[in-house]
Amino acid sequence: MDNISRRSFLMFATGAISAPHALPPWPEIAEVPRLLDHILLGSNDLDRGIAFVEEHTRVRAAFGGVHPGRGTENALLSLGERRYLEIIAPDPKQAGVEQYPVITKLAEPRLIGWAAHRDDLDEFAEQLRKQGIEFEGPQAGSRQRPDGKLLRWRALRLKDDHGGLLPFFIEWSRDSVHPSVDAPKGCTLTRFEAATPQREDLLHAIPRVQLDLHVQTFDHPSLRATVSSPMGQFSVAS
Repeated sequence: MDNISRRSFLMFATGAISAPHALPPWPEIAEVPRLLDHILLGSNDLDRGIAFVEEHTRVRAAFGGVHPGRGTENALLSLGERRYLEIIAPDPKQAGVEQYPVITKLAEPRLIGWAAHRDDLDEFAEQLRKQGIEFEGPQAGSRQRPDGKLLRWRALRLKDDHGGLLPFFIEWSRDSVHPSVDAPKGCTLTRFEAATPQREDLLHAIPRVQLDLHVQTFDHPSLRATVSSPMGQFSVAS
């Protein structure tokens, strides 16, 4: 997958049940990152992604809206206070817009990334500059909700996100209701973890961008979440 395309997609788009790659058991003591805002479940078709999640949770995600000029649409499901799952897929009505390979080529829905929230994105950007950490943004994004209200945010992405294991950072406009507030409820994110062959490198990078994230050693980069639902616990992985 082209890294620039994937990053650009995550930057502006503001996740699979049973990972395609077998992951080893991870410690139960892992916690959800304090600043985690949402996780992204990519699907090559939105209805398919919604049905997939509902099959494993008994909770049906609600249509969120489209991303004009970005070629995507989404559906949302709350994962607790200020946390949610975003199911994101190509928008068939934007066929003329470049479709990102990260979702169009997926054989099945899967986790493709995550976002961390900041209420001080400009200040955070300055702190990154002082450390010599390269990034793009903050850049503005928006989408219209089904009720006609405009949801607005700004996003910043790290140039080195360790293969997608680190998030992009999002600051929601003060006049926008956070998506977790009115998204369908019933599920809770209970764990969120990363795995990588370069564990020490990632552990060094995490505090530099003011995050907390449990990291395991594994033979390829991977994210994994555990969600509590009306059907019990299930795993979401990349």
